Amino acid sequence: MELRFDGQRVLVTGGSTGIGAAVVQAFGEAGARVAVHYNRSAEAAKEVLDGVTAAGADGLLVQGDLTQLGVPERVVQEVADQWGGLDILVNNAGDMVSRSKIEDASDELYEQIMALNLRQLFQCCRAVIPRMREGGGGAIVNVSSIAARNGGGDGAVLYATSKGAVSTLTRGLAKEVAGDNIRVNALAPGVIETLFHTRHTDAGKWDTMMGTIPLGRAGTPEECVAPTLLLASKDAGSFITGHMLEVNGGQLMP
Repeated sequence: MELRFDGQRVLVTGGSTGIGAAVVQAFGEAGARVAVHYNRSAEAAKEVLDGVTAAGADGLLVQGDLTQLGVPERVVQEVADQWGGLDILVNNAGDMVSRSKIEDASDELYEQIMALNLRQLFQCCRAVIPRMREGGGGAIVNVSSIAARNGGGDGAVLYATSKGAVSTLTRGLAKEVAGDNIRVNALAPGVIETLFHTRHTDAGKWDTMMGTIPLGRAGTPEECVAPTLLLASKDAGSFITGHMLEVNGGQLMP
């Protein structure tokens, strides 16, 4: 089955690099109108947008630091106002910020991680629900992590905690909005080759992680695309809600 999203209005947060960029491109190639959110990566975001328009799709850029109060609502509103609503929200923005053991973690680091991975995602969801309800329904895909289930690697406990909360929020919200024809699911990637690990994972940790993956390698952003589109699709994913879709090469099996 070819997944099509012709004319559907999509917002992907953190859409300028990594998984987000790959997802944006795929939505554009499938006929969607795609808003590429970014914070500091303006040049990369413009390249992603060029890929969308080259595919013959409508796209736009929207900038904002989602950790700042009021910005998530403004980003959602800006896109919804531009296109008269939103059909799909992919909450992809997030990061580990830095590795730290709990005993060494500062209150400031805790607040940064929670604001980036959890609070802004909650605020984006809160802002988009009324717009989706007005449009007769929609789909929200949150990006969680394998860390939500295994507690994370060395120095990643706070990150894992925030992603565990994302998974819980996904399940709870799915129940709340099911009656509005809004489906809420989450993608839970394992080790994916992105700037995330360039920033936070040294060669020793990387080699150790590779030894825990049955498929013997890391995944690619492109390998996260089809699972995301499945969860977003009102055709192929119409009876899926409250689900965590694991994409981890067998590193952690249900």
